Amino acid sequence: MDFLVLFLFYLALVLMGVVTICICSKTHYLRGLVRGGAQVISCIIPECLQRAMRKVLHYLFHTRNHTFIMLHLLLQGMVYAEYTWEVFGYCQELGFSLHYLLLPYLLLVINLVFFTLSCVSNPGTITKANEFSLLQVYEFDEVMFPKNTKCFTCNVRKPARSKHCRVCNRCVHRFDHHCVWVNNCIGAWNARYFLIYLLTLTASAATMAVVSTVFLVQLVVVSDLYLETYVDDLGHLQYLFLTLPRIVFTLGFVVMLSFLLGGYLCFTLYLAATNQTTNEWYRGDRAWCHHCPHVARPPSAEPQVYRNIHSHGLWSNLGEIFLPAAAHCAEKMN
Repeated sequence: MDFLVLFLFYLALVLMGVVTICICSKTHYLRGLVRGGAQVISCIIPECLQRAMRKVLHYLFHTRNHTFIMLHLLLQGMVYAEYTWEVFGYCQELGFSLHYLLLPYLLLVINLVFFTLSCVSNPGTITKANEFSLLQVYEFDEVMFPKNTKCFTCNVRKPARSKHCRVCNRCVHRFDHHCVWVNNCIGAWNARYFLIYLLTLTASAATMAVVSTVFLVQLVVVSDLYLETYVDDLGHLQYLFLTLPRIVFTLGFVVMLSFLLGGYLCFTLYLAATNQTTNEWYRGDRAWCHHCPHVARPPSAEPQVYRNIHSHGLWSNLGEIFLPAAAHCAEKMN
């Protein structure tokens, strides 16, 4: 079973790498590591190739393009094609419930609907027309979001919790992050679409992982296929179980995807429950008195640490995500 051992070892390394990046993302260690790695690579790779790589990376991550949307749809199509041609047919022969097998397709339809909405919907672009009304929505904390701050690129006053997206070249109300997978910003007006998209994507990956696992367990363990061997054309003894490599690989991929998406979903739900954005979470543990260029303070002033003043309880916070218009009206009435 060398193939399975190596494959599981690969999955473990990927998951450990992701966890390490998450732990180091709010420290200077990751930046130092990236900077050091870039210096080493710059000594090895020719200058012309470095320029080409920088152009490609700038196009992929700093300009609006449909590359990751096409990659997303391609990967999703390949996984569902493999599930349909391999797992679905075998599971029907083994007498699995049809409702159980069709659940990933139902989740796929819902996921594609909210994926499309996340791609095309307005995240909350701030314009001259809605500038004044959006300035009234959130209170300025005078630490991360000081009053009377202006975006000179968009020529608008910046409401609290807003940010200018350099990729989309616009200011976004309650800016969360720019997602390359949907080629759009995630803000006040489309955060609910993105959350449901992420939820259904995680659920579909987890469902296919469960179905594939149950199928392999029933086929391999119950039928003792795990112990069966055969001799290949070269005279080597092989396990019969490994004659299903595509199903094993698909299972490993969706299991890894389920863990990664599940972790990110939990993080997103935590932000929604506490009424934070990714932008605020990333910047929130810093002392901003000496770093904010818009606020003049005496040199002797004590550093002011950002505190979340927008959380008003779980249901109110979730209501602000799923009913942003109602939340804005309530805020104005208060």
